[in-house]
Amino acid sequence: MAEILKARVSKFETFGLVDGPGVRFVVFLQGCNLRCQFCHNPETWKCNEGGELWSLGDLYNKVIRYKPYWKDNGGVTVSGGEPLVQIDFLIEFFKKLKKDGVQTVIDTAGEPFTREEPFFSKFEELMKYTDLVMLDLKEMDEEKHIKLTGKTNQNIFDLANYLSDTGKEMWIRHVLVPGLTDDEEGLKEMKEFIDSLKTVTKVEILPYHTLALPKWDELGLKYPLEGVPTPTEEEVKKAEDILGIVK
Repeated sequence: MAEILKARVSKFETFGLVDGPGVRFVVFLQGCNLRCQFCHNPETWKCNEGGELWSLGDLYNKVIRYKPYWKDNGGVTVSGGEPLVQIDFLIEFFKKLKKDGVQTVIDTAGEPFTREEPFFSKFEELMKYTDLVMLDLKEMDEEKHIKLTGKTNQNIFDLANYLSDTGKEMWIRHVLVPGLTDDEEGLKEMKEFIDSLKTVTKVEILPYHTLALPKWDELGLKYPLEGVPTPTEEEVKKAEDILGIVK
């Protein structure tokens, strides 16, 4: 008997309004290889434990009940953690959703992306059933990115270029952390990179917040940005102006 495909799910949001167009059912998958200093979901880091195991059929049945609320411009967003860590499940989940006419979005930091096999063929398959990719660009300088997240950003840029070259719509997000990801030079470099992409339809600044501090404490983790303030409205506006964000 074939093994039943399952995913580790951290949590759900049934009426998400900021994770893609319209009203979204958001599935937060477990597992991430990044260790971002400002991570607001550190409980999702572990790939092989945590969360709850859901079969493909059970998750689909839970999600599809909300279809009447999505109307013409909503749908399902899969976030994390890092959803691409569970790419095999994601392919089958999105394939099933698309058969029912559901609009699909991936909210990703792009870290697992590689053109090496077997990942690349799987990713190409996943894109057949994905309508929009929300890509988090954390930092342009590679050394700073490694210090910030523990990983390089070069494959993330490659992912963005791949999506652009293949015509896949993208939204770009950037978490603004005072003194860390808000330097003018870096934002100008990010603007230049975004402008080189052909399929970006929206750019968003996500102001850093400290709401996740209790999660870090609960997990026994030392929070690396202790004392770092949230950005002011003026700092957010300055970053939006540099990135050319018009509201």
